[in-house]
Amino acid sequence: MAVIRRSLRDIRTLAGRVGKVSTPHNAFMRISHIELEKARRSREKEAATQLIADIDERIGEIEAEKAEILQKLENGHLETEVSSGPDRKAGGFKIRY
Repeated sequence: MAVIRRSLRDIRTLAGRVGKVSTPHNAFMRISHIELEKARRSREKEAATQLIADIDERIGEIEAEKAEILQKLENGHLETEVSSGPDRKAGGFKIRY
């Protein structure tokens, strides 16, 4: 009978069989990770809420300006502002080669 030689590859371990949360330090690391994600998502939510408030404020300003223009149209006091474009005396944009 031949003797079977065993090496390190033949040693059976529990590596890979234990769940990631079953050890206490892995569980605490997972909790830390999800708490950081929660904080990041909370900041994103606050930023989105502020953006929505800014958009609503601008919509209100637009409606007020529209009402003002319509009121002037009804009264016949609309003054038109004519823009002649960019000021040619200022030089404008020049590219030198």
